[in-house]
Amino acid sequence: MNWIPEYNFILASKSPRRQELLKSLGIDFQVKTKEVDEIYPPELAPAKIPGYLAEKKANAFADELNNNDMLITADTIVVLNGKVLEKPDDYDHAYEMLSALSGNMHEVITGVCLSSTNKSVTFSALTNVQFKKLTAAEIDYYITNFKPFDKAGAYGIQEWIGSIGISHIEGSFYNVMGLPLQKLYEEIQKF
Repeated sequence: MNWIPEYNFILASKSPRRQELLKSLGIDFQVKTKEVDEIYPPELAPAKIPGYLAEKKANAFADELNNNDMLITADTIVVLNGKVLEKPDDYDHAYEMLSALSGNMHEVITGVCLSSTNKSVTFSALTNVQFKKLTAAEIDYYITNFKPFDKAGAYGIQEWIGSIGISHIEGSFYNVMGLPLQKLYEEIQKF
């Protein structure tokens, strides 16, 4: 029995992590991307930002979907004490972010939008992530060797820093990587 509905799946994401995660669900899909500015209204609550951005990315494809297409768009943010940590600009910015995350619990929120020609559903997932107190040498080693400049909060949970630095999480591990797989599976089935 195949659980996958009969759609032509399109993942609108350049993220190799999202592509790898979607493959792990056994879904055949094609990747299509567009440049979409990731600007959101400043008054938007952090919990609403990823869904807003996932919908914004989906809207860029609105006129291009065919009858049997299902478009998947997503956005992930890291929130520390109510402040959104974007992708770092450079080494110093990444160092500053990881120093702030060190020894603290933060939230990772991923918003996902599923779209077809006649329907759209947006949902999000939240995972709490606890970092141990990181040393300056650990932070430097990670940034120098893994260059996490394409990652919200300046880290990838599946990389070295996650292995040595994260003491525990509450919620979906895959959500922290960029797609809440279990929730995505449920939502595709309901769609």
